[in-house]
Amino acid sequence: MPRSKGRQSGYAAAASQMSDTSEGSGASSRAAHSGADVKLSKTMSWLLRHGAEKSGFKLQSGGYLYVDEVLSLPQLRNFTIEDVRRVVETNEKKRFTLDETTDPHKPRICANQGHSVEVKDLELEEIVDPSAFQAVVHGTYSKFWPNIKAEGLKRMNRTHVHFAPGEPGESEVISGMRGSCDILVFLDLSRALKDGLKFYKSRNNVLLCPGNEDGVILPQYFSKVINRKTREEISLD
Repeated sequence: MPRSKGRQSGYAAAASQMSDTSEGSGASSRAAHSGADVKLSKTMSWLLRHGAEKSGFKLQSGGYLYVDEVLSLPQLRNFTIEDVRRVVETNEKKRFTLDETTDPHKPRICANQGHSVEVKDLELEEIVDPSAFQAVVHGTYSKFWPNIKAEGLKRMNRTHVHFAPGEPGESEVISGMRGSCDILVFLDLSRALKDGLKFYKSRNNVLLCPGNEDGVILPQYFSKVINRKTREEISLD
């Protein structure tokens, strides 16, 4: 017996309501998942780059901690190894390396760069050929430029000054500068290498330099500076 239009209309409305509820629930779940992932990523970044010793841990060679050590932090006790895997795989800046092969029963994780503490045997590739990079760029902000122009780039509380092999949005640039920076400082890599400055590349393609004995890269090694918004070149004089 054919259904009446009224019953058909009722079924359609119910189905639509169920679909809307399901989609809303899915969106809420994804949002909660995303928020939790951000918390996990930020906490691991702090711990692996800066806070291991403060938290009672000792970084292994290469900057690793066991994942079960990381997840023993009170604020991370509700997370699992599956959460860690997802954050490592989906992190756009590729901040972490997860090692599940050295000991499959004891996975380890490290930060690829950005440390404020010295790390023994951090996996970095020394740069010896300046022609391997079309650009070496440090991103900063207008308010900092006067000091940088006068004194150079300082590693501050980090172990290295960070550079990217290009500008944000270019295919080779995974990390190395904030996307919101408005000043781009281009480095004369060839000259800096000739004068003895050391440069390294991290596993996530960030270029790193410890600077001179004072932790500084002097302005004489700047090749040009550009306002990222206007594309105007800023005078170095």
